[in-house]
Amino acid sequence: MADEEAGAQVGRAKAGMDIATLIGLFCGFGLIGTAIFLGGQPESFVNLPGALIVIGGTFSVTTMCFSISEVGRTARVLSKTVFYSVRDPSEAAISVLRVAELARRQGVLSLQNVLDTLTPEPFLHKGVSMVVDGTPGEEIEMIMRRDIQATMQRHHKSAGVLRKAAEFAPAMGLIGTLIGLVQMLGSLDDPTTIGPSMAVALLTTFYGAVLANLVFSPLASKLERNSAEETLVNSVFAMGVASIGRQENPRRLEMLLNSVLPPVKRVQYFD
Repeated sequence: MADEEAGAQVGRAKAGMDIATLIGLFCGFGLIGTAIFLGGQPESFVNLPGALIVIGGTFSVTTMCFSISEVGRTARVLSKTVFYSVRDPSEAAISVLRVAELARRQGVLSLQNVLDTLTPEPFLHKGVSMVVDGTPGEEIEMIMRRDIQATMQRHHKSAGVLRKAAEFAPAMGLIGTLIGLVQMLGSLDDPTTIGPSMAVALLTTFYGAVLANLVFSPLASKLERNSAEETLVNSVFAMGVASIGRQENPRRLEMLLNSVLPPVKRVQYFD
């Protein structure tokens, strides 16, 4: 019964939406759209050739710098900037300390009874499973640290794809501007072609600047921020599970966890 109670108290990630990302995107595009609408003739800001040059060109050049799989993985990871799981480092520390206290009182084999309650946190579940299997604490920490490093590298690579796209979007806008200017200068004898050519010249620069500064760069920063938060939580799990594997005193584990937690997130579980 005590095992089940301890397992039920393990903190779980809470699914939700990142309101800050949504507010930023909607407000940014909303303010630009409002300014365009108030200025009159909003249809003049719609230009299919210009959009194709900037969007298609940015995607093509970015793909040249990476691989198709890396670009596709970045598209999937982007969902984490909007739909995410709230993982409080303090709750993660409390969860690990509860598991450590149970292992201290009843032995590490008793953790087998609470493994099912840890499935919402796969990283913690994996570590505790290794403890139950008798894996040494040093080896557990090494394995989990490598997993953390591999996850960080994947996230940084995805953020790098977005950073690179932010670099290329304005450049593709400039290329579109040059195309429009060449078309305009080559058709000065036909006044009807000056307007469309000038639209391509100006709007591609506009499209490139909007994509770079309102989409790619902010999403890359948010992805890096979320990655740092996930790394902190997983580091707490790794330290806790390794300490349990070494059969250390949970009070010592509390001090170790507080050494990596931000001051406002530090816990006082045994006080």
